[in-house]
Amino acid sequence: MNRQSIFFTISVSFFITILLVIVSFFVLMTHNYSKKQSEMFEKYLPIAKMVIRKYHQSGNFDQEFLKSLDDIQYTLIEPMGQINAITYNPKTDVLLDKKDNQKQGIFRVLNLDDHNYIYLKKDNETFLIRDDHTLNTSTHIYIILVFLIVITTIILLYIITLKKLTPLRLLKDKVKNLGDEDFDFECCDLEGKDEVTLLALEFKRSAKKLKNLKESRNVFIRNIMHELKTPITKGKFLTQLDQNEENNEKLKSVFNRLEGLINEFATIEELISSSKNIDKNNYFLDDIVDNAMDILMIEEEQVVKEYENKKLNVNYKLFSIAIKNLIDNAIKYSKNKTVTIKNQDENIIFQNQGKKLDYELHNYFEPFFKNEEKPKDSFGLGLYIIYNILKANNYVLEYEYKDGINIFTAKKIS
Repeated sequence: MNRQSIFFTISVSFFITILLVIVSFFVLMTHNYSKKQSEMFEKYLPIAKMVIRKYHQSGNFDQEFLKSLDDIQYTLIEPMGQINAITYNPKTDVLLDKKDNQKQGIFRVLNLDDHNYIYLKKDNETFLIRDDHTLNTSTHIYIILVFLIVITTIILLYIITLKKLTPLRLLKDKVKNLGDEDFDFECCDLEGKDEVTLLALEFKRSAKKLKNLKESRNVFIRNIMHELKTPITKGKFLTQLDQNEENNEKLKSVFNRLEGLINEFATIEELISSSKNIDKNNYFLDDIVDNAMDILMIEEEQVVKEYENKKLNVNYKLFSIAIKNLIDNAIKYSKNKTVTIKNQDENIIFQNQGKKLDYELHNYFEPFFKNEEKPKDSFGLGLYIIYNILKANNYVLEYEYKDGINIFTAKKIS
């Protein structure tokens, strides 16, 4: 692992934290154990001294002494059999063990069945005193519980942190591929409001913009190749005719047409590659259709106008291009090479006699949909451009086939 990596730093910090917690746990347990032993020693030592002093004074324990022990909730166990049954019981725990080698004395605190016992051995005499009010409040359990909670919390935080930072590792690999025009950022479909998630989503949006930009460039180039054929062919034909004023004017109009197409393509490219809003104004439908026909350089009789000349709130230049493409497609794929244009309010309808679409309309909105199957002319590219222009002007394109008639409707949306 890269030592300068964020993941390496976090992992090292995690293990150091775990190590410190474990060391603190053992230190705390040791201190608590020592403190517990000190408390027991301070508690039981006076009782032990009292018993030994009484034995040295009288050599036995009278009822008055035994009653005084009972009053303070202690019981002296005298039968040796009972003493051995407790001291040699495998279930007996030794809580404290102190020896005095000089005086040959032993002081122990034993525990059996939730009772503490003071075990004394001095001058070959053995004494066992039971604490009838044993209160062994084990703080060890609380320390262990706190330790487990802290360790669990640290591990969960470590896992959550790594999970939150995982998109960074994916982004690093994906950003490397941007130079190879790999815009697949589906890995960044994340939910959340943290900075890493927002960064991943922003990278995805940027990649999508770059993809659209690349796509628009392809559309731009392909459309130039497609649309320039007609004026170039006409221009070549005119150069072979006699040079006179009429032919020169026609040739000049061809060059004007070529210039117009270049400007048109630049506008399309800007529209598709940019998300900015376009300028709109109110224009008559008849003016837009006439402009589209001029761009196409087609005859008047090829377009049957059955619409009411209403005003439309659109971008004149772009909307004319969309109408031009719809007219061009309708004529190109009609049996009689004509198109009928109607309208309902702000909805514009294009009808032609021809074959029904082979696929669902939304398939043709993909750039070069038909071109990938057939290298020859198709309206897959045209509908892609139409879709984007209509969308920018708050229109959608709908399709219906009825009684041998293809019906394309540019429908206004609110």
